[in-house]
Amino acid sequence: MGAKFIDRFEFERVLWQQNLARVAGVDEAGRGPLAGPVVAAAAILPSRWAEAGLPAELVGLNDSKQLTKAQREKYFEFLTACAEIESAIAAVDAGVIDEINILQATHRAMNDALAKLNPQPQHALVDGRPVRTMRVPQTAIVKGDARSYSIAAASVLAKVTRDRLMLEYHAQFPEYGFAEHKGYGTVKHLAAIEEFGACPIHRKSFAPLKLKEPGQL
Repeated sequence: MGAKFIDRFEFERVLWQQNLARVAGVDEAGRGPLAGPVVAAAAILPSRWAEAGLPAELVGLNDSKQLTKAQREKYFEFLTACAEIESAIAAVDAGVIDEINILQATHRAMNDALAKLNPQPQHALVDGRPVRTMRVPQTAIVKGDARSYSIAAASVLAKVTRDRLMLEYHAQFPEYGFAEHKGYGTVKHLAAIEEFGACPIHRKSFAPLKLKEPGQL
Protein backbone atom coordinates (compact mmCIF):
# COMPACT_ATOMS: atom_id res chain seq x y z
CA MET A 1 0.00 0.00 0.00
CA GLY A 2 2.97 2.28 0.39
CA ALA A 3 3.61 5.15 2.73
CA LYS A 4 0.71 7.19 1.39
CA PHE A 5 -1.96 4.85 2.80
CA ILE A 6 -4.05 6.57 5.46
CA ASP A 7 -6.13 4.45 7.82
CA ARG A 8 -9.17 6.70 8.10
CA PHE A 9 -10.58 4.45 10.79
CA GLU A 10 -7.43 4.81 12.92
CA PHE A 11 -9.02 6.98 15.61
CA GLU A 12 -12.35 5.15 15.60
CA ARG A 13 -10.61 1.78 15.84
CA VAL A 14 -8.83 2.72 19.08
CA LEU A 15 -12.15 3.65 20.67
CA TRP A 16 -14.06 0.68 19.27
CA GLN A 17 -11.44 -1.62 20.80
CA GLN A 18 -12.29 -0.02 24.16
CA ASN A 19 -15.91 -1.14 23.67
CA LEU A 20 -17.01 2.40 22.83
CA ALA A 21 -19.33 1.48 19.97
CA ARG A 22 -21.02 4.87 19.62
CA VAL A 23 -18.24 7.09 18.25
CA ALA A 24 -19.51 10.19 16.46
CA GLY A 25 -17.56 12.31 14.00
CA VAL A 26 -18.43 15.99 14.30
CA ASP A 27 -17.74 18.82 11.86
CA GLU A 28 -19.13 22.20 10.81
CA ALA A 29 -19.65 24.28 7.71
CA GLY A 30 -19.99 28.01 7.47
CA ARG A 31 -17.72 29.58 10.08
CA GLY A 32 -16.23 32.08 7.63
CA PRO A 33 -19.11 33.48 5.54
CA LEU A 34 -20.63 36.93 6.03
CA ALA A 35 -24.17 35.55 5.82
CA GLY A 36 -26.27 32.56 6.74
CA PRO A 37 -26.11 30.00 9.54
CA VAL A 38 -23.26 27.88 10.79
CA VAL A 39 -24.23 24.21 10.39
CA ALA A 40 -22.82 21.24 12.29
CA ALA A 41 -23.35 17.54 11.77
CA ALA A 42 -22.59 14.38 13.75
CA ALA A 43 -22.28 10.93 12.21
CA ILE A 44 -21.85 7.46 13.73
CA LEU A 45 -20.55 4.81 11.33
CA PRO A 46 -20.81 1.08 12.10
CA SER A 47 -17.68 -0.40 13.66
CA ARG A 48 -17.85 -3.46 11.38
CA TRP A 49 -16.71 -1.22 8.52
CA ALA A 50 -13.23 -1.08 10.09
CA GLU A 51 -12.78 -4.68 8.95
CA ALA A 52 -15.25 -4.94 6.07
CA GLY A 53 -14.29 -1.62 4.51
CA LEU A 54 -16.55 1.19 3.37
CA PRO A 55 -19.60 0.38 1.25
CA ALA A 56 -18.97 0.96 -2.46
CA GLU A 57 -21.20 4.04 -2.33
CA LEU A 58 -18.77 5.77 0.08
CA VAL A 59 -15.46 4.85 -1.56
CA GLY A 60 -13.47 8.07 -1.89
CA LEU A 61 -15.18 9.76 1.08
CA ASN A 62 -13.00 12.65 2.25
CA ASP A 63 -13.03 16.18 3.61
CA SER A 64 -15.98 17.84 1.86
CA LYS A 65 -13.77 20.72 0.67
CA GLN A 66 -11.73 18.23 -1.39
CA LEU A 67 -14.81 16.79 -3.11
CA THR A 68 -16.81 18.07 -6.06
CA LYS A 69 -20.39 19.19 -5.58
CA ALA A 70 -21.60 16.05 -7.39
CA GLN A 71 -19.51 13.81 -5.11
CA ARG A 72 -20.80 15.57 -2.00
CA GLU A 73 -24.39 15.18 -3.13
CA LYS A 74 -23.88 11.47 -3.89
CA TYR A 75 -22.32 10.79 -0.49
CA PHE A 76 -24.97 12.89 1.28
CA GLU A 77 -27.78 10.82 -0.24
CA PHE A 78 -26.17 7.57 0.91
CA LEU A 79 -25.21 8.86 4.36
CA THR A 80 -28.78 9.98 5.05
CA ALA A 81 -30.41 6.86 3.56
CA CYS A 82 -28.19 4.08 4.95
CA ALA A 83 -29.88 2.36 7.90
CA GLU A 84 -26.50 1.50 9.47
CA ILE A 85 -25.48 5.16 9.80
CA GLU A 86 -26.80 7.45 12.50
CA SER A 87 -26.57 11.16 11.80
CA ALA A 88 -27.93 14.48 12.98
CA ILE A 89 -27.62 18.06 11.79
CA ALA A 90 -28.07 21.37 13.62
CA ALA A 91 -27.82 25.02 12.59
CA VAL A 92 -27.34 28.30 14.45
CA ASP A 93 -28.53 31.36 12.57
CA ALA A 94 -26.88 34.71 11.95
CA GLY A 95 -28.77 36.50 14.72
CA VAL A 96 -27.42 34.12 17.36
CA ILE A 97 -23.93 34.26 15.83
CA ASP A 98 -24.03 38.03 16.32
CA GLU A 99 -25.15 37.60 19.94
CA ILE A 100 -22.66 34.99 21.14
CA ASN A 101 -19.85 35.09 18.49
CA ILE A 102 -19.03 32.59 15.77
CA LEU A 103 -16.87 30.27 17.89
CA GLN A 104 -19.56 29.81 20.54
CA ALA A 105 -22.22 29.47 17.85
CA THR A 106 -20.19 26.75 16.13
CA HIS A 107 -19.77 24.86 19.39
CA ARG A 108 -23.49 25.22 20.13
CA ALA A 109 -24.34 23.75 16.73
CA MET A 110 -21.98 20.82 17.38
CA ASN A 111 -23.53 20.13 20.79
CA ASP A 112 -27.03 20.43 19.33
CA ALA A 113 -26.20 17.90 16.61
CA LEU A 114 -24.74 15.45 19.14
CA ALA A 115 -27.78 15.90 21.41
CA LYS A 116 -30.09 14.78 18.59
CA LEU A 117 -28.44 11.35 18.53
CA ASN A 118 -30.25 8.91 20.80
CA PRO A 119 -28.77 7.30 22.76
CA GLN A 120 -25.95 9.79 23.17
CA PRO A 121 -22.55 9.04 21.61
CA GLN A 122 -19.94 7.69 24.00
CA HIS A 123 -17.16 9.70 22.35
CA ALA A 124 -16.83 12.40 19.73
CA LEU A 125 -14.10 12.90 17.14
CA VAL A 126 -13.89 16.62 16.41
CA ASP A 127 -12.24 18.33 13.48
CA GLY A 128 -9.70 20.92 14.62
CA ARG A 129 -9.29 22.10 18.18
CA PRO A 130 -10.96 20.77 21.35
CA VAL A 131 -14.44 22.10 22.13
CA ARG A 132 -14.46 23.14 25.80
CA THR A 133 -18.23 23.00 26.07
CA MET A 134 -18.69 19.58 24.45
CA ARG A 135 -20.94 17.39 26.57
CA VAL A 136 -19.36 14.06 25.63
CA PRO A 137 -15.73 12.91 25.83
CA GLN A 138 -13.84 14.02 22.75
CA THR A 139 -10.70 13.65 20.68
CA ALA A 140 -9.77 16.72 18.64
CA ILE A 141 -7.96 15.93 15.40
CA VAL A 142 -6.20 18.57 13.31
CA LYS A 143 -7.32 18.13 9.68
CA GLY A 144 -9.61 15.45 11.05
CA ASP A 145 -12.01 15.68 8.12
CA ALA A 146 -9.25 14.17 5.94
CA ARG A 147 -8.08 11.67 8.58
CA SER A 148 -11.31 10.17 9.92
CA TYR A 149 -14.19 8.72 7.92
CA SER A 150 -16.61 9.66 10.71
CA ILE A 151 -15.55 13.31 10.58
CA ALA A 152 -15.52 13.25 6.77
CA ALA A 153 -19.12 11.99 6.83
CA ALA A 154 -20.10 14.80 9.19
CA SER A 155 -18.23 17.28 6.98
CA VAL A 156 -20.27 16.25 3.93
CA LEU A 157 -23.57 16.34 5.83
CA ALA A 158 -22.88 19.82 7.18
CA LYS A 159 -21.59 21.26 3.90
CA VAL A 160 -24.41 19.96 1.70
CA THR A 161 -27.06 21.02 4.22
CA ARG A 162 -25.64 24.53 4.44
CA ASP A 163 -25.25 24.89 0.68
CA ARG A 164 -28.90 23.89 0.22
CA LEU A 165 -29.98 26.43 2.84
CA MET A 166 -28.05 29.14 1.03
CA LEU A 167 -29.84 28.26 -2.22
CA GLU A 168 -33.14 28.80 -0.39
CA TYR A 169 -31.88 32.17 0.86
CA HIS A 170 -30.85 33.03 -2.68
CA ALA A 171 -34.49 32.68 -3.73
CA GLN A 172 -35.47 35.17 -0.98
CA PHE A 173 -32.61 37.62 -1.54
CA PRO A 174 -31.43 37.09 -5.15
CA GLU A 175 -29.60 40.42 -5.37
CA TYR A 176 -26.75 39.10 -3.17
CA GLY A 177 -25.88 36.03 -5.27
CA PHE A 178 -25.92 33.54 -2.39
CA ALA A 179 -26.31 30.62 -4.82
CA GLU A 180 -22.89 31.43 -6.24
CA HIS A 181 -20.77 32.22 -3.17
CA LYS A 182 -22.85 30.73 -0.30
CA GLY A 183 -22.36 33.88 1.76
CA TYR A 184 -18.58 34.10 1.60
CA GLY A 185 -17.00 37.51 1.13
CA THR A 186 -16.37 37.45 -2.60
CA VAL A 187 -15.91 40.62 -4.64
CA LYS A 188 -19.46 40.27 -6.01
CA HIS A 189 -20.91 39.74 -2.55
CA LEU A 190 -19.10 42.75 -1.10
CA ALA A 191 -20.30 44.87 -4.02
CA ALA A 192 -23.89 43.75 -3.38
CA ILE A 193 -23.59 44.65 0.32
CA GLU A 194 -22.25 48.06 -0.72
CA GLU A 195 -25.22 48.58 -3.04
CA PHE A 196 -28.09 47.04 -1.06
CA GLY A 197 -26.88 47.04 2.55
CA ALA A 198 -27.34 44.04 4.83
CA CYS A 199 -30.25 41.62 4.62
CA PRO A 200 -31.75 39.65 7.55
CA ILE A 201 -29.33 36.72 7.21
CA HIS A 202 -26.15 38.82 7.20
CA ARG A 203 -23.87 38.56 10.22
CA LYS A 204 -23.84 42.13 11.45
CA SER A 205 -20.91 41.45 13.82
CA PHE A 206 -18.61 40.49 10.94
CA ALA A 207 -16.39 43.01 9.17
CA PRO A 208 -17.13 44.65 6.75
CA LEU A 209 -20.78 44.60 7.86
CA LYS A 210 -19.80 45.73 11.33
CA LEU A 211 -18.35 48.88 9.81
CA LYS A 212 -21.69 49.67 8.14
CA GLU A 213 -23.76 49.56 11.32
CA PRO A 214 -25.29 52.93 12.25
CA GLY A 215 -23.04 54.80 14.65
CA GLN A 216 -20.02 52.68 13.71
CA LEU A 217 -18.74 54.97 10.99
